[in-house]
Parts: sequence; structure tokens; C-alpha cells
Amino acid sequence: MKTDLLKYMQTNQNIMKQLITLIFVLGSYLGGIAQEEVNWKSDLEFLKTTIDTEYPFLYKKISREDFNKRYNELYAQVESMEDYEAVCGIMELVSSFEYGHTSVGLRGTDFELRQLPVNLMEFKDGIFIEGISEEYKEDAGARVLKIAGEDVMDVYRQVYPYFPAENSQFFKAYGMNFLVYTELLAKEGLIPDPEAGVTLTLEKNGKSYERTLKPMEKGKRPPTDYGYTKNEAGWISARDQGFTPNYLKHLDRIYYSEFLNDNNAMYVRQSQIQDDSLVPIPEFYDKVFEEIREKHIDKLVIDVRLNGGGNNYKNKAVIKDIIAHPEIDRVGHLFVILGDRTFSACQNLVNELDNYTNAIFIGEPTGENINFYGDNNKVVLPESEIPVYLSFAWWQDKPQWENQQWLPPHIAVQLSFEDYLENRDPVLDAALNFRDDDFILDPMDHLTALFMKGDVETLKSEAFRLSRDDRYVFFDFENRFAEVAERLLSSGQVNEAMFVGQLNTELYPEAAVSWAGLAKALKQSGREQEAREAAEKAMQLCGDSCGIRQELASLLSSLEE
Repeated sequence: MKTDLLKYMQTNQNIMKQLITLIFVLGSYLGGIAQEEVNWKSDLEFLKTTIDTEYPFLYKKISREDFNKRYNELYAQVESMEDYEAVCGIMELVSSFEYGHTSVGLRGTDFELRQLPVNLMEFKDGIFIEGISEEYKEDAGARVLKIAGEDVMDVYRQVYPYFPAENSQFFKAYGMNFLVYTELLAKEGLIPDPEAGVTLTLEKNGKSYERTLKPMEKGKRPPTDYGYTKNEAGWISARDQGFTPNYLKHLDRIYYSEFLNDNNAMYVRQSQIQDDSLVPIPEFYDKVFEEIREKHIDKLVIDVRLNGGGNNYKNKAVIKDIIAHPEIDRVGHLFVILGDRTFSACQNLVNELDNYTNAIFIGEPTGENINFYGDNNKVVLPESEIPVYLSFAWWQDKPQWENQQWLPPHIAVQLSFEDYLENRDPVLDAALNFRDDDFILDPMDHLTALFMKGDVETLKSEAFRLSRDDRYVFFDFENRFAEVAERLLSSGQVNEAMFVGQLNTELYPEAAVSWAGLAKALKQSGREQEAREAAEKAMQLCGDSCGIRQELASLLSSLEE
């Protein structure tokens, strides 16, 4: 009886094992079939129709014609693509609008991307492994020289179009790990498939070497706070944890303040435009200014380098409190630290601080355009069920002629990787040790005043000095001069426009926009041969992807008639 029972149980166990195996194989097969049956053309048609009918205003940085060309190329190839390639193609298409709020969301879908077990960050001296899985802890802090045998900056340029970057700062803040998303590397032909290991060429302690890493599971990401690796869940940060600089203190709080007695300064870090659970924004800033009054504090430093936005209706309280305290709202007493993560509603905040206060901005440019499309709607592609977020709200804090790719700092200060490792903060130091002996708050205002006085020699020497000064490295002199020349032309001041155009070519002889501006001024003055030569020079410098190429082609065509 026992023998029969034992045989019965063994037989049933074998049957159950076979059933489980069959179900697993069948499930895998059906899963593969389901993915193969995604009708990517249908998704593309839906996306294109939705954009054209409901979001045509997004054709701002890219023309409808250029977008259609990219769409048609993808549409023609998508049926022969692997699923991950189709997904990457859609990411690239949506990113061509170049608005950070307009993007493809893959988290929680069947198409999440794989990442190598590293957290990359860019500093002024290169791209480094800021954090890494502890199994590779000896590589923490290494500089990345190559990825899959390609120079890291070449890989940067290859994957950049897949990210919805408003500018290079936004990519630096939020997109650096695109360099180690293996679907993107495979799409670019750098590795054979997304599951393949990737060899990195690294440099540490003066020696270069190679390390091959396998990608993590789909969708798995490093544990981070505002992009910085947390020492938890098997991850290691390269930064010395023995001390914490102000900008990384109390990251569990949205904002905090600290009186810096040695400098008689109040430091505030605000990393979201949201109310903290402990105290709302208006009450927090009321307390900050109450302490400033009680202690007769001389400087206020507001650090928004980590601030990716929130609810911009909450900016009003900050602006009002500053304006209500003229002892702080003075040049040299109010400083705002900007950074690559300064984005969205925080871009609105710094725009308003620029408009209505005497703040001096220090650090790096923001990750957002000055005026931008924000606030998005979620649109789900019917076949793949991938969500696409399309912006609908235009935020404009400044007139259109003051729009730029970012808000630049008045004083440029960048962190090196060694600064980060050793917890130094040269940005805060620059604010605390500010001296206004030769400081010029607005270089263009300064140069314009010299221009209006007719002091040509001083204007030229100052233009060369300022454009070579590291403090103004992010100030877009070449485009600002081009805009001035354009305005002078439109008001009939042709000779003045030619002077500005000529000066711009002397300052930036390798910039297409400089020669294009001069060519237009020369044409309007009747000097067509010189105009043609300047336009040809601009076209030569422009390259295939230059934003003014079409305009230059029209200009050259008109000069040949």
C-alpha cells in the first residue's frame, strides 16, 4: 500500500513538473509573440496625428517639415526593427522637440531600458563614475575614457538625441546615464544586443585600464537623492562620507537654512518648489528673514542648484519676502546659486529673481530654456501602451528677444570631480567671498553703454576682455551680438549693424552665426560680393545640422539672383 502510494505521488510530481515546464515555455513563447505583434506603425500614426491635431505648437525648435522627415524615415524602417530599436526610435522622435517636459516614459512598461551598474556624472574635468554597485567598488571615482571602445564624448554625442534635452545642462543633470543604457548602445551599433557586457576604459590614480560590466535587470536603477548615489542597497558613492557640504545636507528636507557665522551670511538650500511637510514655503522664508534681522546678517545665499521644480505658484512668497527687505536686496548681498538641475518651476523662480531683485547668480547655467513649454499631458500609445508626455503650457517670464537656451550665471563657477570627492564647494565660496571691484553685472548693458557713447576703442577692448573672462564663460556673447546686429538692421541702422557684425567675427571667427550676421548687414548696405563671401564662410562653418543652414541657403540664393 505504501509502495503504491509512493508511486502515485511520484507520478503526480512528474506530471506537475511537466505542466509547470510547459506553462513556462508557453508563457515565454506567447510573451515573445505578443511583443512581435506590436504594431509600431499604428503607434506612430497615432502619435503623429495627436501631435498635429492637438499639439501643433510644439513645432517651435524643430519645423514640421524636419519632424515629418524624421517621422517618415522611422515609419519606413520600424517594421524591420527589434522592439527596443522601435522604442529608441520613438524616444528620438519625441526628443526632437527639445523640451524637457515632452518625453517618453518607459518606467513600469514592458520596454524599460537596461543600465550598467554605475551612476555617471559630468564635472568640469570629465565624466566620472560617481556611484557604483559594490561588487565593482574599486572603480568608484574612476574617470570614463571610452565606452565599448569609443571615446566617451563620441558616445555622448550619439546618445544625446534620444534624451529630451532643452540644452546640454539638462542632459548633464538628468541624462548622463543614457551613456550606459544598453538598448541605446545596441541601437547605435556599439554592442551586439542590449544584454551584452560593455567594456569601459577607465582612469584612476593615474592609470588607465578596462572593466567589462553586465547590465542590470530591466528598469533597475541606482539609489539616488537628486542624482547623487546613496550608500545603501549594495551601492557605493565615490564621495568622502566623513563630511557633508551644505548643498547635500538634510536632503530629506525640501529646504533648510543655516547661519554661517564666519561670513555673517544666511545659507538657504531649496531643492523643490513645494511645501515641506514641516513648514510651508511662506513661513520658512518669514523665519529666515526674521533671523536675518535679529542677527544683522549681511548676505543671503539661496542655493537652487538641485531644484527641479514643482508648483511655480509658490514662488510668489519668496520674491515678496526678498523685495520687502532692501537691506538684503542689494548687489553684493543677495546671491542665487544655479546649476544644471535648476529646471521647470525653479526656472520660473530664477527668472523672477532676475526680473525683480538685485540677485547675483553664481554657478552654472540652468537646465531649462528661459521661456519654455512645461506642464504635460499623458498620451498612451494604443499598441505598445507606452506613455508619451506632451507639453501644452507655454511659460514666458521674459520677452521673446530675451529668451535664451538657459539662464547663465553672472559669475561662472564649476565643480571639479576632486572638489566633489573632497566635499569642497567653490560655488558657495565664490558667493561668500564676493568682491565687486571689477564685477560687471550685465556685460551687454556695459557694452551697449560704450556703444551709445561712441567709445569704439574701449568697446572693442572690453568685448575681447569680457568674452575671454572665465567668469562669463556661459554668457552667450556671439548670439547676443548677432541679435543686436539684427535689431540694428531692422531699425535701418545698417552701418552700426555692420560694425557689430564685424566685431562679432573678430571675437568668434569660427562661429557661423557671426558671419551670417555680417553677411546680412553687408547685403543691406549694397556690398553684395562681400556679403556673398561672408555667407559662404558661414555656410562652410555651419555643418549639416546647423540651425541657420536653411536661412543661409536662402541668403546665398538671393545674392546669386
